[in-house]
Amino acid sequence: MEFFGINYLAVCIAAVAAMPVGAAWYGALGKPWMAAVGLKPDDIEQKPSLYIIAAICHLVIAFFLAGIIGHIGTHSLGGGIVTAFFCWLGFVVPTMCVNHRFQGTGWDLTAIDGGHWLATFLLQGAIIGWFGV
Repeated sequence: MEFFGINYLAVCIAAVAAMPVGAAWYGALGKPWMAAVGLKPDDIEQKPSLYIIAAICHLVIAFFLAGIIGHIGTHSLGGGIVTAFFCWLGFVVPTMCVNHRFQGTGWDLTAIDGGHWLATFLLQGAIIGWFGV
């Protein structure tokens, strides 16, 4: 299952595991999220293509996170979590801050979305680190 230092089984499991995180997170915080984005429940249209895109993006995140973990040599549960945290803090949070400020949304949206991505990255990092790359 390894090719160029990537454990593809770990990547696939990490990508699949991330989907329920988003469902649970936004299931619990759906109303505050809609308010932060400026949407009403009737504005949300459930399209299968959105979930396909999300799944593909989770797969991409897991693949590159595995590449980073493998490159820097943090092949452990703790190492995967720490690497994922630094990737989240260094790339995801600043990107969201810039996008949300230019979109005119509040810090509440950044906190809600940031929390989701933190949980996703930590879970994926833990899985990939635990499996090893």
